[in-house]
Amino acid sequence: MAALNNTTFTTILIILLVTTPLNASSDQPQQLHRRRRPFTAIYAFGDSFTDTGNTESTSGPNAFTYVSNPPYGRTFFHHPTNRYSDGRLVIDFIAQSLSLPFLPPYRNKKMDKSFGTNFAVAGATAVDHSFFVKNNMTLNITPQSLGTELRWFNEFLESKGCRDSKNTPKQCEDVFKDALIWAGEIGANDYAYSFGTSVSGSTIQQLAIQSVAGFLQAMLEKGAKYVIVEGLPPTGCLTLSMFLASEEDRDDMGCVGSQNKLSMEHNTALQAKLNGLRKQFPQAMILYADYYSRYRSIMKDAAKYGIKEPFKACCGSGFGEYNFDVFGTCGSNTSTSCAEPSQYVNWDGVHLTEAMYKLVANSFVNGTSCNPSFSSLLEIKERRG
Repeated sequence: MAALNNTTFTTILIILLVTTPLNASSDQPQQLHRRRRPFTAIYAFGDSFTDTGNTESTSGPNAFTYVSNPPYGRTFFHHPTNRYSDGRLVIDFIAQSLSLPFLPPYRNKKMDKSFGTNFAVAGATAVDHSFFVKNNMTLNITPQSLGTELRWFNEFLESKGCRDSKNTPKQCEDVFKDALIWAGEIGANDYAYSFGTSVSGSTIQQLAIQSVAGFLQAMLEKGAKYVIVEGLPPTGCLTLSMFLASEEDRDDMGCVGSQNKLSMEHNTALQAKLNGLRKQFPQAMILYADYYSRYRSIMKDAAKYGIKEPFKACCGSGFGEYNFDVFGTCGSNTSTSCAEPSQYVNWDGVHLTEAMYKLVANSFVNGTSCNPSFSSLLEIKERRG
């Protein structure tokens, strides 16, 4: 067969990725031929929105200590996988769209990590955890932060002989050449911990953005070439936020306005940092995944997506308007789950349903929620080989 030129091959590749259903079976990526994969590995970071199993019921965030119990995982896996949802997360759909297996959690030493690793930890903060302990701002039992995840990744890199792109260029090139770095949303926990304290939201924003920027700088200096950075979702739309806030504090989505304002300001500052990093590292592709705008578009047209409950938790206790009780969260003996999670945005009051994660992921991959676009990332990757 005659060889395909780069433009033709890229076009075919994008068609394959766009037309492959996001709900394909979990083993499908392993069945596709390796050469169809634009990336051979993904390394993911973040908090519970990205964590695929680095925490469990005994080590998860305070109040959400039942992730190893049913009905977590009921929709896709049909059993708990220590994901904070009824099924797959955004990162799972991203992996499938790239014909890669689901990412194994870093802490599981037995799983095959040939195609990447997930370093995200539920409850993780952008700012170092010691800051919150020092200021008496958290009861969280998971002390990990983005800095912890970076240290774990550095240990992994050192095992591959990669210290930095200057002193060990060959070894670092081998790690990063065909790798996608997924910086999942992080910072929501930081703002949550500051709620009701003397530490201002602006202080948290400054520290969180500084931490995320430092993390990305370290990745890029190591040799990362393809990076996707998620912004924060509208955290004021989460059941917990609605449950705690005054009914007078609402925006045009019906969510907690003050909380969403913090998320928007955070995202604006984050994008400014990304623009600076693009200038500093012009050879790297750095995408911003606009979680907030996509979430908002779904909320503003919920019926179009079959969503009947934008605020109520599918799984929880307490019944009432939100089906939420912080002392009886999903997986506890007092909790129950809804019949149709796909009709809900919120799964357990803080985390989202697989259906919502799928809508967000699909917009990242096939829509306009990434800047630059996901398709442009694939085109450039194919040109570079």
